[in-house]
Amino acid sequence: MYAVFQAGGKQHRVVKNQIIRIEKLNILVDKIIEFNQIIMIVNHPKIQIGNPFLIKSKIIAKIIAHGRYNKIMIIKFNRRKHYRKHIGHHQLFTDIKISDIVEN
Repeated sequence: MYAVFQAGGKQHRVVKNQIIRIEKLNILVDKIIEFNQIIMIVNHPKIQIGNPFLIKSKIIAKIIAHGRYNKIMIIKFNRRKHYRKHIGHHQLFTDIKISDIVEN
């Protein structure tokens, strides 16, 4: 059994007890969160597809940790024009553990 849900503008395919990394959520560690934007639930041979989301279905997860990815460097450069720009970026993330997938 697996489900596809939307969080932070991205879609994630998850199974029970899986740990995934999503965009940063402003929720404390060890708190329980519910995702209601379920796009699809597959429980063989039964497949449920939302239009656009499934009603009364939810994914229950626990916040494990918050963090930042490694820094990526953005370099902009024009030769012979005395233009050089150096920018760094750390993307924030939240690790969650899927506790349960609840169907209709």
